Amino acid sequence: MAALLLGAVLLVVQPQLVPSRPAELGQQELLRKAGTLQDDVRYGAAPNGSAQQLPQTIIIGVRKGGTRALLEMLSLHPDVAAAENEVHFFDWEEHYGHGLGWYLSQMPFSWPHQLTVEKTPAYFTSPKVPERVHSMNPSIRLLLILRDPSERVLSDYTQVFYNHMQKRKPYPSIEEFLVRDGRLNVDYKALNRSLYHVHMQNWLRFFPLRHIHIVDGDRLIRDPFPEIQKVERFLKLSPQINASNFYFNKTKGFYCLRDSGRDRCLHESKGRAHPQVDPKLLNKLHEYFHEPNKKFFELVGRTFDWH
Repeated sequence: MAALLLGAVLLVVQPQLVPSRPAELGQQELLRKAGTLQDDVRYGAAPNGSAQQLPQTIIIGVRKGGTRALLEMLSLHPDVAAAENEVHFFDWEEHYGHGLGWYLSQMPFSWPHQLTVEKTPAYFTSPKVPERVHSMNPSIRLLLILRDPSERVLSDYTQVFYNHMQKRKPYPSIEEFLVRDGRLNVDYKALNRSLYHVHMQNWLRFFPLRHIHIVDGDRLIRDPFPEIQKVERFLKLSPQINASNFYFNKTKGFYCLRDSGRDRCLHESKGRAHPQVDPKLLNKLHEYFHEPNKKFFELVGRTFDWH
């Protein structure tokens, strides 16, 4: 009798075995952790078996670095499902306040074997974003596409200039932004966005460098296929994109895409001619970025063919 009582006591106090936690949280576990999904609801599911998934990859920037081109090229892969619009979830307080459930609702429907990708170029330079992305998924893979910082500044100005022109609003010349009291205006926001090492340090506080693949935006423009091959390998995708998916459009002056016999080019707003800049001012711009570029090269352990 005593033995039976002892056995009963041991059954009560014996610790229950708990299954080990997987290295990467599943989508529904991430959502439940954030309090945005009920146990009896499969969020974003469709009758045909597809569903909306949180992105496993985000193109985090940089603005005017070629993010749209990168997303369009990556979308050639059959195992990639890309969000059409810039979501601005992690950098816009109003959107972030809606929670992960809202973020999920912005994603495309995809199959379980597909990789969901979204791109918002402003993420790279937004101080709060790295920690927020890490809180969602510390194992996520990030794509960062960069161009020569001086060229990026000119592209940045060009985009805003044409936006004003379309609305028939006057806009100052680029010299008025770049020069103040005879010196380079270091307070110009476009210059700050090109200080890559400053923003990269913020991301490396939360993610190891092996989780961030840097795409050479200048090479992507000149010869896109080798750069896309590197992206495929980084994302562990099977090699499905081929050199035949790209052709040079002489009229537009850049590469366009060919997918299943259908040709398509980026929007006419892409590849616009930059404003003419005085060579002396351009040299000042190159000199300004020399040290920041050097710091960035040291930070990421590779160099780029920038001025």
